[in-house]
Formats: sequence, C-alpha cells, structure tokens
Amino acid sequence: MDTTSQSTVGSLTASKKILKNTVQLKQSNKPHYLDKSQQHKNIVNEGLIAGQKIAKISIITLLGIGITELLVGYWGGSIVAIADGIDSFSDAMISFIVLLGLRIAHRPPNKKFQYGYHKVESFAALMAAIGMIIIGSIIFYNSYQAFVHPHEIKQPLVTMVVLAAAGTISLHRAFQMRNIANKYNLLSLTTDAKNSIKDGSASIIGFVSVVIATQFGFLQMDAIGGMIIAVYIFSVSYMSLKKSSFILVDSCEDSNLSDKLKKTIIERFSDEIINVKSVLIRPTGMAIHAEVHVEIDGRKKFGDVDLLLIDIEMVIRSKFPTLASLTIIPYSSNEYHHYPQQNEIQQSMTNEVKN
Repeated sequence: MDTTSQSTVGSLTASKKILKNTVQLKQSNKPHYLDKSQQHKNIVNEGLIAGQKIAKISIITLLGIGITELLVGYWGGSIVAIADGIDSFSDAMISFIVLLGLRIAHRPPNKKFQYGYHKVESFAALMAAIGMIIIGSIIFYNSYQAFVHPHEIKQPLVTMVVLAAAGTISLHRAFQMRNIANKYNLLSLTTDAKNSIKDGSASIIGFVSVVIATQFGFLQMDAIGGMIIAVYIFSVSYMSLKKSSFILVDSCEDSNLSDKLKKTIIERFSDEIINVKSVLIRPTGMAIHAEVHVEIDGRKKFGDVDLLLIDIEMVIRSKFPTLASLTIIPYSSNEYHHYPQQNEIQQSMTNEVKN
C-alpha cells in the first residue's frame, strides 16, 4: 500500500473516531439540557389540561348566572340586569371558544402543522375578543335606548340580591382562572379570566346602579350602569385583540430575547472564533422557537464543529429552558480579522474579567 492510500485510510479512521466520540458526547450530555426542556413540555401539557378544566367550570357557571339574571331582569324591569345577563351568556360563549382552542392546542405536531397547534390558542383569544366587541355594542345600544326612555324597576330587592351573588361568584371563579392562566402562560385563558373579572365587576356596577336608581330616584342610572358595562367590555376586548394579533403575526413580546441569547453565546464562548450573525425568535402562543445563525472558524474539523454546536445548544438550553425548539445554523469563516466588532467585544469582556 502506497503512502497516499495509507494517509487516506488514516484520515478516514480519524474521522470515524471523531464522529463516534461526537455521538457518545451527544448521548452523555443530552440529559443535562433535555431534562429542563422536557419539564417545560410537561408543564405546557399540564397547563392545557388545567385550562380545559377551569374553562368547563366557567361555561356551566356563566350559563347559570346568565339565565338567572335575564329572568330577573325581564321580571323586575332592570336594564342593567338584562345587560349583565347577556354579558354572562357572551362570556359563556367565549369560554367555549377558549375551551375549543385549548383542546386543539393540546394536539401534538404533525406533517401539516410542524410547530404544533399552539397558535390555535391565540386564535381562540382573537375570536373571543371579537365576540366581546359585538356583545358590548348590543349592550350599549339597548342601554342607550333605556336611558332615553327610562322606567321604574319593579323588583329592586330581588334584582340587587341576584346581581350581588352573580358578582361574588364570577369574581371568585375569575381569580381562580387568572392564577392558572398566569402559571402556565395561557393567553386565551388570560383573556377569559379578564373577561370574567369584567363580568364580576359588571355585576357589582349593576348592583350599585340599581341602588342609586331605586333609593335616590335617578331612573337613568339603571341604563348608565349598562353603558358602563359595555365600555368595560370594549376596553378588555381591545387589550386581548392587540395581544393575540401580535402573536399571530409572530411578534415577540420579549423584544430583548434575541439580544439575551446573543450575549449568552458571546460571553460563554469568548475564547472561540464565533460571530453571531442573527437570532430569530418565533412565538407560537405558549411555546417559543429560536433559530441562531453563527459564523465559526472555517479551519475547524467537522467533528470539532459538531462538538461546538452541541456545547452552544447546552449553554442556551440551560439558561433558556422554556424554548420549545432551538436550531443552530453554522457558517464558515476563514479569517478572524473579518469581524473586528466581534474582536472588540471579546477583548472588552476579557479586560472586564481581568479587572
């Protein structure tokens, strides 16, 4: 066998050893950064299940409150009670939309939806906000008509008792829902929780309006209470509409997340020839996906590049465990002096460490 053949065989053998060591390193280091990622996935699934449960309770509760308020409103002649009853029915519809969104969002990724169904949850929040605007418009119109043509409330005591009870029940359920929404970062459930807080507050406003209308003889206060409820609905709808729309068009709420990821890589690998070209963040409701483009020393061997990428992934995963997926795309850089800005940053960090 000639010298060239021996050299080729030797190179192939060395490459095989490097690849074998790389695979072994991947397997040995996986638990260190995948445990947190798996824990996050479990938390997401747990949140979706908890959200579905509280949404079911919300639907049943709101339907009961809505039916009671509508019956009392028509029987007692109270516009604000009727408005609050309609609001409760609309909230039940919104909770149903949220429940449907959470059920679909719980499905695993497939060939058609490769990032999963998490954005359906944001879409459900968008639909809920639009529904709230429609209901608010109806309530405001009916309340305005009652303001122009006021009439006396026939059963003020029963109306006040029902509104007070409805407000207490709605607020208690709303705070339970908000705790779950904040714990698991569920946008649609957050919208539903805000809507439920609004519903409970609206019942309290209705109670006060009936007291003023009956005890002080200001009959228009009943209609004014209905209009206040409608305006409250519009304000909650606007915030939900804005947030859900931003997520659906891939707007990242944490605008500094890209800079944080870039800074983490530069600080941790200051002794390497690395230039972070860009960091792209894509939120999909509860989940966040990141794509990191890096330029590395083109003189490195394939095995060394692979090990470096694994190291970068481990560092990012350990510091940002909530990332649903992380893709690192390497580019070759033949000359280190092509990136003077990177040199300055690394030199500055080295000086800070020395000082």
